Amino acid sequence: MNNVLQILQPNNPLFYLVIAWAVIWKGIALWHAARNRQLAWYIALLIVNTIGILEIVYLIFFRKKDRTLD
Repeated sequence: MNNVLQILQPNNPLFYLVIAWAVIWKGIALWHAARNRQLAWYIALLIVNTIGILEIVYLIFFRKKDRTLD
């Protein structure tokens, strides 16, 4: 448990890596949810912070697939 608390300290470089990881996934997921007009997902992704886990689940299983241009 002490190791986890040490990672969460702002003086640890890993702390900033985790923040960057979460922000990148959140941005991608929010962009897809907004583009696909999935308001419920957009709000959930905006409010819930899961260090990228919910965002990855959304992108893999719940986002609408891009339509190919004919």
